[in-house]
Amino acid sequence: MEWFEKTKEGNSASYEADSPEKVLLLYSGGLDTSVLLKFIQEGYDAELFTLTVDLGQSINLEKIRAKALALGAKKAFVADAKKEFAEQHISKAVKANALYQGKYPLSTAIGRPLIAKLAVEIAKKEGIDTIAHGCTGKGNDQVRIEAGIISLAPKMKILAPVRDWNMARNKELEYAKAKGIPVAETKAKPYSTDENMWGKSSECGALEDTFTEPPENVFGFCTLPEKAPDKPEIVEIGFAEGIPVSLNGKELPLQELVMELNGIAGKHGVGIIDHMEDRVVGLKSREVYECPAATVIIEAHKDLEKMASTVHENQFKEIVDQKWAYLVYQGLWFDPLMDSLNAFIEAQNKKVCGAVKVKLYKGHALVVGRKSPFALYDKSLATYDIGHTFNQKASSGFIELWSLQSKMAMQLKKVK
Repeated sequence: MEWFEKTKEGNSASYEADSPEKVLLLYSGGLDTSVLLKFIQEGYDAELFTLTVDLGQSINLEKIRAKALALGAKKAFVADAKKEFAEQHISKAVKANALYQGKYPLSTAIGRPLIAKLAVEIAKKEGIDTIAHGCTGKGNDQVRIEAGIISLAPKMKILAPVRDWNMARNKELEYAKAKGIPVAETKAKPYSTDENMWGKSSECGALEDTFTEPPENVFGFCTLPEKAPDKPEIVEIGFAEGIPVSLNGKELPLQELVMELNGIAGKHGVGIIDHMEDRVVGLKSREVYECPAATVIIEAHKDLEKMASTVHENQFKEIVDQKWAYLVYQGLWFDPLMDSLNAFIEAQNKKVCGAVKVKLYKGHALVVGRKSPFALYDKSLATYDIGHTFNQKASSGFIELWSLQSKMAMQLKKVK
């Protein structure tokens, strides 16, 4: 504990109290959780288990399992949750056009409730009394994971050593080196990252200078737009009741469609998001995201939904979508309001069926075509050609009534 002795002095009471018997560590295999795997063993007389959840991240999960066991875990659980993540979390985000503050597709945020749920299930099955995580006290994920655990298992104890001991990343790197813990992070590349099939987030290191362009070594999903192919590519996404079901005419399970589209769109530099973000805890943070498939799918979905819905539905849906994204970002996946929002969103998406063509080119995803059996677009009404069916003479009376109150208000203004 000598690496964090100064912090221990301020937290010794809470550290010694209510020591756990069995701890399930949410384990990614990265710097924070690898350090914690050793740190918890040294500080607590408890059996240690790990849980790694496969949400479609591009890592070798068996290596992570082996690493956890080598570092002293009694059991190392790996849960393949790709299908559940796609069908129960990504699908809802697509239907809600989920973009926090208009930019972030909530890739990390929608994964945390599922991780919390799986952790609670394993903890109950194994008789584990404490769940530990590697979140800091400055981030959002402490809120999302703990709110999920508390909602599902109110009596479960939670251990957050990075937060409670104020563990700094440079000290963690020193600790890892001294204890022989292999980690990918270095002082030259100290980014804190999270990844799943819906996107990758990066923070810390050089990204903390908000006026500096992100270094190229930040990116893993996306080619830089200036290095992307010079020839554009068009993809066609088929939708059924708001859910993507086909890519370029090929029907695919949602998780496969998302991962395949990640490769296509990422190659064209689509999905890079450099975002100044308002965190749950009140801080502003500079986040860099790579969300190629999410960017394309949400853009396509919004366009198709707009085509199949009335202007009033579209306007109200924007309010609902914004609230949905806010609740998910804030870690309130299990709040009762989510059920109500999801009920409306599900009903609204029944008619979001059809296909959308999106052109990918050097960082841009441009919708260039759409069709739907529920389209409220009627060419015979909208056309400017001879033979249209729209009664243009009706417009004059409409304009008279539409502008009536504005006209009266202006007349009164002139009198005064």
